[in-house]
Amino acid sequence: MSSIDIERQGAVAVLTMNHPERRNALDLEMRRALLAALRELAEDDAVRALVLTGAGNAFCAGADVSRMGGRDLAGARERMKTLHAMVLALHGLDKPVVAAVRGAAVGIGFSLAMACDVAIASPSADFSQVFTRVGLAPDGGAIWFLARQLGMSRAKELVLSGRKLRAEEALALGLVARVVPEEQVLSDALALAAEYAAGPTLALAMAKQLFGAAVAPGLAAFLEQELLVGPQLAQTSDHAEGRAAFQDKRKPRFTGR
Repeated sequence: MSSIDIERQGAVAVLTMNHPERRNALDLEMRRALLAALRELAEDDAVRALVLTGAGNAFCAGADVSRMGGRDLAGARERMKTLHAMVLALHGLDKPVVAAVRGAAVGIGFSLAMACDVAIASPSADFSQVFTRVGLAPDGGAIWFLARQLGMSRAKELVLSGRKLRAEEALALGLVARVVPEEQVLSDALALAAEYAAGPTLALAMAKQLFGAAVAPGLAAFLEQELLVGPQLAQTSDHAEGRAAFQDKRKPRFTGR
């Protein structure tokens, strides 16, 4: 079974993160597969719009904590570089991208939903940035997306608390475009993507470029800053304690080291 599935429906491609038994949590293999799929679709002129979703009852439950590496700096940098390339490939795709979100969109899953152009969610969807609970700072461009979409105060509250945003609150904050019944999420996302696919492809691509130029620094420059922070935090005692607490299903005991 492939960890990333591509299904073409006319001019729309459906890209599915397909590890439902892990709630589509991303390990390094899945990051590489998603990056390869995005690069393939970017070069496919027959694909004019994309839907990103997750198999089963979750969109993406974040990074696969059980498979995170230990305290090797070089390994942590390599994992983050792959993650950054994946987010840039999604956000920079010159075709409209619609996220169809059911269930958990946690950590990098939250970032992937925000990297899409439009998100449609079900009532079961919940969004959270839980990095601080495992002794890390957000990655995948999360702070870049949140600060621009919510403003600094609301973005900080979400990141520092690590709390969940339910679908209706995400709608009120403008993080999702609409909330629809569970059974309609994918079909509504497909219908919207098909509408975009029938539009003026070049004009839509250039409109996306203008949105990217409307904020500074750009996402790529911001991700360079993440690369200075994330791999160092991956070596800390607090991160080791956070990973252990997550796996033991207990509250972590952080020491600030």
